[in-house]
Amino acid sequence: MPVPVTILDSQICNLASIARALERAGGSVTVAQDAAAIKAASRLVLPGVGSFPAAMRAFNQRGLSQPLRDFAKTGKPMIGVCLGMQLLMEIGEEFEQTPGLGIVPGRVRAIQAKGLAIPHMGWNAVEVKRVDPLLNGLQSGDYLYFVHSFVCEPQYSGDVLCTTEYGERFCSLLRRGNVWGVQAHPEKSQRAGAALLKNFLELAP
Repeated sequence: MPVPVTILDSQICNLASIARALERAGGSVTVAQDAAAIKAASRLVLPGVGSFPAAMRAFNQRGLSQPLRDFAKTGKPMIGVCLGMQLLMEIGEEFEQTPGLGIVPGRVRAIQAKGLAIPHMGWNAVEVKRVDPLLNGLQSGDYLYFVHSFVCEPQYSGDVLCTTEYGERFCSLLRRGNVWGVQAHPEKSQRAGAALLKNFLELAP
């Protein structure tokens, strides 16, 4: 039986792509556009592409920031994808210092690519730092597909699930309680990405 999963319509990503990937993984997708739909979700996906400040302005103007913080306190599974992972943090440093959702202690800063092309775009391997149900069937050396210029720097090393090397070693997957984040695009990451989404759907609500 398909697993209910809600995707927030952040208005800063291609919802169709992540929705199709979740359906292939066994999900029954609902799109949330307001606080009531966030509250009603049994598990929530926060996607996003683009600018941290613009995304937070949009969330604040639409009255979504506090409902997202409240959802994170329910114990139900929640995952941020790409910019969605970055928005979980306390502060973003893109263009200007911007308060994030503050669900995960830490900041978002420019990647220190050391002469490599920015944005970081393409396939890169992850190194698993902690065993976690989101990573079932994945291991160090598996590749995910990335497109980003900024990285999350969690305050606590215990929140880091995986790291990836691109000029520097950065946090590519994180978890804090019932909230996960993945910097890569699982919907574009073939087998490994499909496994991540399937695992997310199998997390106990």
